[in-house]
Amino acid sequence: MRIGFIGLGIMGNPMAKNLIKAGHDLTVHDIVAERIKDVTSAGARAGSSPQDVAARSEIVITMLPNSPHVKEAVLGSNGVILGVKPGSVVVDMSSIAPLVAQEVSAGLAQKGIDMLDAPVSGGEPKAIQGTLAIMVGGKAEVFERVKPILLKMGSSAVLCGAIGSGNVTKLANQIIVALNIAAMSEALVLAAKAGVDPELVYQAIRGGLAGSAVLDAKAPMVLGGNYKPGFRIELHIKDLQNALDTAHAIGVPVPLTSEIMEIMQALRVDGKQQDDHGGIIQFYEKLAGQLVRGAQ
Repeated sequence: MRIGFIGLGIMGNPMAKNLIKAGHDLTVHDIVAERIKDVTSAGARAGSSPQDVAARSEIVITMLPNSPHVKEAVLGSNGVILGVKPGSVVVDMSSIAPLVAQEVSAGLAQKGIDMLDAPVSGGEPKAIQGTLAIMVGGKAEVFERVKPILLKMGSSAVLCGAIGSGNVTKLANQIIVALNIAAMSEALVLAAKAGVDPELVYQAIRGGLAGSAVLDAKAPMVLGGNYKPGFRIELHIKDLQNALDTAHAIGVPVPLTSEIMEIMQALRVDGKQQDDHGGIIQFYEKLAGQLVRGAQ
């Protein structure tokens, strides 16, 4: 199948390469030329613009930073909407505001083009492995058509409802992930300052009720002082802002989300916005005057 892929950053790059490995004919585009060169060297073809990518493709996938980028790439000048062919499907795998997903979908619908919003969870490691969790909103028949392609990039793809539902699900996911990292951070800093080896604390609790995919992904990183981004704090701030805006718009109080947002904002002010979101622990280390890495 001829697939277009727009957005070749930390996540988009390995996702696109997994589609190439699966044997798909891939045309790609990114505003950074070096990213295009890297993926074309793996077997893709370069598109000169989102419009050009869409003109060459049956399925167009976008994986971009935030709502304005998706609107511009799909509905803007040189956008997907100007090149997409009847019968094609646009799949936005970015994490954006649900209302924007609905707006973009409505714009495409005027040309008879179906869209799915299909944000992902798992960060760079699972993008590389092709084991992302994919949360999808849209028509059931469109989802079934695209699902085999999604499963070349993820280990699961679940239809959550109508268009926008994928991003509502992703916002719920991001709240849970952020608060899990914060809880882990508080606990490990407490252990370290109490004189208990945080590595042993992690090993002791990971098999019990406190164990989680978040704990297993992030504890080894923070114990080694590794904040190389799989998912940057600044991107998590973007997702939590979308969560707060959505929650406030529909009358849902989210006090813990507000609190972790302020912690991330403090880290951004401290110049740590490009650290992995596991770097939330640095906020607690600073408050307690206690480093977790190397503590025993």
